[in-house]
Parts: sequence; C-alpha cells; structure tokens
Amino acid sequence: MQVKVENTGKNVVQLEIEVDAAKFEVGMQKSFAKNINKFNIPGFRRGKAPRSMVEKFYGEQVLYEDAINIVCPEAYDEAIEANDIHPVARPEIDIKEIGKGKNLVFTASVTVKPEVELGQYMGVEVQKASSLVTDEDVEKELEKALDKNARLISIEDRGVQSGDTAIIDFEGFVDGVPFEGGKGSGYNLVIGSGSFIPGFEDQLIGTEIGAEPDISVVFPEDYGKAELAGKPALFKVKVKEIKVKELPVLDDEFAKDVSEFETLDEYRADIRNKLVEKAEHKARHENEDNVVEKVVGNAGVDIPDVMVEKRIDDIVYDFGMRLRYQGMDLQKYIEIMGMDMKTFRGQFTERASKEVKTQLVIEKVGKTENIQATDADFDEEMKKLAENYKQTEEDFRKQLKEDDIVYIKSTLIAKKTVELLVSNARLV
Repeated sequence: MQVKVENTGKNVVQLEIEVDAAKFEVGMQKSFAKNINKFNIPGFRRGKAPRSMVEKFYGEQVLYEDAINIVCPEAYDEAIEANDIHPVARPEIDIKEIGKGKNLVFTASVTVKPEVELGQYMGVEVQKASSLVTDEDVEKELEKALDKNARLISIEDRGVQSGDTAIIDFEGFVDGVPFEGGKGSGYNLVIGSGSFIPGFEDQLIGTEIGAEPDISVVFPEDYGKAELAGKPALFKVKVKEIKVKELPVLDDEFAKDVSEFETLDEYRADIRNKLVEKAEHKARHENEDNVVEKVVGNAGVDIPDVMVEKRIDDIVYDFGMRLRYQGMDLQKYIEIMGMDMKTFRGQFTERASKEVKTQLVIEKVGKTENIQATDADFDEEMKKLAENYKQTEEDFRKQLKEDDIVYIKSTLIAKKTVELLVSNARLV
C-alpha cells in the first residue's frame, strides 16, 4: 500500500491511498459472497451463479460498493496510523481509480487535531483561593442545625406575621371562574417564602385565625401557564391556623441529640473541622481551575468547528439524559423555553470551545513533559472505579473495551499534568 499525504487547508489533510490489486480482489470476492443471494441469473438457481456470470450479466461494478466499504476503512486506518495522523472527524472518501486487475486508488480528506502553540505553562502566577473558615461560618451552620430541628407551635393570640406558617384553604378565580390548580385545603404557607404569587403572602399579614380575606393579585407575565400569565386573579382564603417556629436551646443537650458528641464545644469543633475540610477541598479545585485557565489562556490553537460541534453534541446529550431522569423530554423542554434546536445548541458554543481548547492544551503539555500513566496508576484507578460502581475489580475490568482503557489512561495523564502545573505555579 502506498500513501501520499498533503496538507490541503487549515487542519485538513488529504491522503492519497493506493491499495494493491490483489488486496482489492479480496474485497471483491467478499462483496460477491455477501451479495450472492441477491443475483438472479437465467439458468442458475438464486445464489448458485458463479461470480464470472454475475459480472457478465450485471457488470463488475455491481460489486464495487461493498468491496470499497470492506477495503477502504482498513486501508485508511493503516494509513493514518503509519503517518501519525489524528483525525477528529470522519473522512470524505473519493475514488480515483478502480477496476478489475487494477490497484484501487482513493483519497481521504479529513480534519485533524490542530497544533497547539504553548505559551508559559510552568510557574504561572495566579491568585491563591481562600480556605479561611470564620467563627461566623461555624455559627451559621449551628443556626441551620437549630432550624432543621425546630418545631412548629400553634398560636391564637395574634394575626399572621412574616416568618409564620399559615395553614390556609384557598380557591382562585380569573374573570370570576375557578382555574385548574387554583384550589387547596390545609396548605402550609410560610409567610415571606415567596412560594405563592407575588403580593399574596404580604396581604395575609395581620389576618387572624378564622378570617376569610379576599386577596387580589396579578399573575407574572412569565408565569408557567400561558392561559394565566399576566392576568388578574382573586383568591378567597380562610386562615385555619397560625404556627410559629420554636428553636431548640443551643446547649450540650442539643449537641447530644443531633450528634455523637457530649458537649456543645465538641460539636462546634467538629463543625469547624468539616467546614475547613470542605473549604480546603474547594480551594484546591479553584487553584487548579485558575492555573489551568491561565495556562490555556497563554496557549494558541485554531480549533476546527467540527470539534466544537462534537463537544456540543456531548453537552446536549448529557442535558437530555438529566431531563429524562426528571421525566421530561428534551424537545419538549426546548419548546417550553421558546427556542429551536439551533438556538439551544448555540448557547453552548462558548463553553464547548473552552472545553475543547483546555483538553488540547493539557494534552500538549502532557506530551511535552512526557507524562505517563504507569501500571500502578492504572491499577489504583481500577480499584477506585470498581468501588464506585460497587463491583469487584475483576468484574469491572472484564467490562472494559479498548476505547475505555485508552480514555481512562488519557484521563490519568491529564490529571497528572494538572498536578504538575499546580505544583509549579506561583499561588499569591
């Protein structure tokens, strides 16, 4: 097999590949075997005519399409591997010469991974992320714990106030007609939560138990139900009960009830330790992100559109899967948002471009620094992944395909590359 390689444009390579006649003949024979039952030759039962009669009756061209599909992919794969070419899209194939007893000559035009021009990547300077935990942060966590363990107490000696939970019956009307979903009984409404139509909760303030006020509101213009959006509505309401939140006493007994600690001081110290661990974890990731962003910003690369579009494909697919778990169809979501698919995809263009560039730059740094994923690195990753999927390591490894192994190793290399960049960065 002979191959000529030519750069025909920005990130586009054309390969002219010449396959030996003998190899193409093998493809022709496989094509004949695949299609033999399709040919109806007079004097022969279907599928029993020799190839010579089929070619005489139909012409040898009848076998070309499948022969090409058999021979060209294998020849193309060999050509790109031998010439260290890294395609990012499917090739456009053009047959130049074909015929019985002739070498098969075809061209494959393909978009390839772009070259990355690295700027400064070692010793970049970024602002260090803060991992400070204050006394105020600890007290806020304690307040959350108190609120979580609070109980609601009924009161009868005053009207509704902000922060109260009002138990109400209600029915809504638009143009004097009840509307679907506008009726409720024994509904627990936290005043000030903003869970009802704007203005509704404010008008309940001061209302006493047993009162039946009429509340007038206007549905927001962007309300989820188009038939109600922007329309005035009247709600007939009855206040059945008023409850206030009673917080526990913040003392040693509270600490015993909500934790494994005997004293409030121990509980408070544990909260601080957990906040510090969380803050340090967050700071590490912020430092990594900031260093990578600086390194990527210093680099230059002309990203082919096809790489951006493929990344958008992945983003849209993941988005659709998350919607499916929530019981919603992607197309329906797009319609509700008032968009078409082109507009929906367009909002991810900047993100996709950034992610593709980051991947290319980190990959380039890894190659430049000759960073490798060792067998020990891979084995450790196998253990972690098997645990995550709640499988034995042996069972998990059995499921892996070659592409999975390549992806895992490339991910490990990228991780080690980022660690190298962060360890050499100046965090100020």
